[in-house]
Amino acid sequence: MKLRRWLVVLMALTLFAAACGDDDGGDDSSSAGSTGGSTEGSTEGATGGELENTGNVNLLSAGEPEETAAYQEIFDELINSEVDYHAEVEAAGNFEEQFQIRAEGGTLDLAAVPQPGAIPNLVDSGSLVSLEDLGFDIDELNGLLGESFVALGEYNGAHYGIPTNINLKSMVWYPKAAFDAAGYTVPETWDELIALSEQIKADGSTPWCVGFQSEGSTGWPATDWMEDIMLRTAGPDVYDEWVAHEIPFNDEAVAHAAEVFGEVMFADGFVLGGAASTPDIAFGDAPGPMFDDPPGCWLHRQATFINSFFPEGTVAGEDYDWFPLPPIDQEGILYAGELTVVGTSGNRPEVVDFLNRFLGEEVQCAMGAVVASSRISPNVNVGPECYANDILADASAILTDALESGSGRFDASDLMPAEVGAGSFWTGMIEYMKSGPDSLTGVLDDIENSWPT
Repeated sequence: MKLRRWLVVLMALTLFAAACGDDDGGDDSSSAGSTGGSTEGSTEGATGGELENTGNVNLLSAGEPEETAAYQEIFDELINSEVDYHAEVEAAGNFEEQFQIRAEGGTLDLAAVPQPGAIPNLVDSGSLVSLEDLGFDIDELNGLLGESFVALGEYNGAHYGIPTNINLKSMVWYPKAAFDAAGYTVPETWDELIALSEQIKADGSTPWCVGFQSEGSTGWPATDWMEDIMLRTAGPDVYDEWVAHEIPFNDEAVAHAAEVFGEVMFADGFVLGGAASTPDIAFGDAPGPMFDDPPGCWLHRQATFINSFFPEGTVAGEDYDWFPLPPIDQEGILYAGELTVVGTSGNRPEVVDFLNRFLGEEVQCAMGAVVASSRISPNVNVGPECYANDILADASAILTDALESGSGRFDASDLMPAEVGAGSFWTGMIEYMKSGPDSLTGVLDDIENSWPT
């Protein structure tokens, strides 16, 4: 993949554009930011003044411990070695709960938030600091990170989140060596995907590896399945209406997507352990049986970051590979990402300095180069040579092509109000898995009734 392809596609969509730094600043060094400019080797704030309050800068993350450990190594090497404060990343298995508690309690420095829909309520309670109040130039952030992505953190005319990574979700992983040896071929349509599943079953194995357990966030992988299918059955326009609650959660289009989801999950012999067991299988452990000899399962739908959970020593393109989840009635590609927000305890110059370094090309490139932390960077200056393997580069090409065609959509649950997107939608899908197809009507009614007025 060529860098030119990245730039043509992304600039055409205003997702990315040329970036520049802002070194102007004002008199108050606690509220000034430089938008991604390099501050390597400096302990100065965004205004160029010395940092007055050096100490710890804490970044709360929903990432798994392996991922956040990789982040910490990068921060230690590229940030902490250059400054007088100490940046630390903290993995929280119950991230959504901790994020809310700390933000409302005034003890949150920074949080990498996967759910932009959680931002408005915290802004209303005075728990988050706007990027404008921190001194960031939004036009420059739009140029560096993309207007449409930056806009996900906008509320009441101000911005409260800086995009720090983006990931492709519409991916089906498979054990390439065993897959090729069995004579299987990559499906290009949904019907071919179901036929492949039937063939694997007929050959005496189990097609799908599935796990929905994620500690306090259990259920989010199931909502990803729903969103991917909703995009492919109802199409992007209806998907947007669903996200905005312009159609109810128990609408016929949503029910149909859930039924298609159920055709995979509840089919006899399709899912390792059966649908009812999936809420108890950790999402990071779920693909493990693909690497047994012979494979215990063959197909796993999950985002770009899942290969960080694959067994040590496995090689991308040899031991495993992936293909896009095929279209159903329409094309569609699902993606997500994180917006880093600043709590009231983070309204300090060293936090602004850290954000600038975090957004910078050097740190972003380093994050893409490590499999355990591999995400696609929203920084336009991060080229394909930064990524750990061709899989990430190929994923970025699929993502940008989808954005160009208008078929790409951000994760629905992450955009919905937190009561739904990180609440009833998660638990509803778990109930659906445990109780079976007959529970669907009640599950969708319950989610609809939970939507805040």
